[in-house]
Amino acid sequence: MSNGKKKIFLLLSIVVPFMLYCFYYYGMMIKNAPYKFSEFDSIVFNYGTGDSLVNKYNSKTMDYEYLNTRDSLIKGHLKLNKDDLLYLHRKAADLGFWDFPTNMVNDTSVRKDAKAPHYYIEFKYKRKSKRVLFDAAFEGDPKLIDAAQRLIKEIQKKLEEADKRG
Repeated sequence: MSNGKKKIFLLLSIVVPFMLYCFYYYGMMIKNAPYKFSEFDSIVFNYGTGDSLVNKYNSKTMDYEYLNTRDSLIKGHLKLNKDDLLYLHRKAADLGFWDFPTNMVNDTSVRKDAKAPHYYIEFKYKRKSKRVLFDAAFEGDPKLIDAAQRLIKEIQKKLEEADKRG
C-alpha cells in the first residue's frame, strides 16, 4: 500500500469515527442541558441591606421597585428585551450560577455586618428554577464570591441600561 492510501485509511478508520462520536456525544449533552434559554421563563432579582430586600425586579411581570437616593420607594415597569435576557442567561452559565449553593449567607451567630447587602437571584425555566440568596459579607470560597458579585453587577447593569432606554 502506498503512503497516500495509508493516510486515507487511517483518516477513515480513526479520525472520522472519532469526529462522529464527538458530534453525537456533545449534541446529546447540549440537547439535554438542564437550563436552556428556549425554556427560559423569567428572572427575579431582589436586594437590600440587612434582611429587607426592598429593591425588587421581576422580568415576567416587569415590576421594578427600588429605593432612590432620598429613600423613597419608586415603583414602575421595566422591560428587559430578549437580548438582555439571553445575555444574562449566558453570563449566569459562564459564571457557573447553576452550581452555586442555594444559601451563600453567613451563620447568624457569626454575622459581622448586619447591614451588609443581601441579594436574591432566581432564574426560572419551564422545568426547573435556580435560586440563590447571597450576603455581601459572606465568608466562603473567594472564587464563588467573585462570581456571584460579577453576576449581580451584570444584572444591575442590564437593569440600568433598560431604565435608560425607557
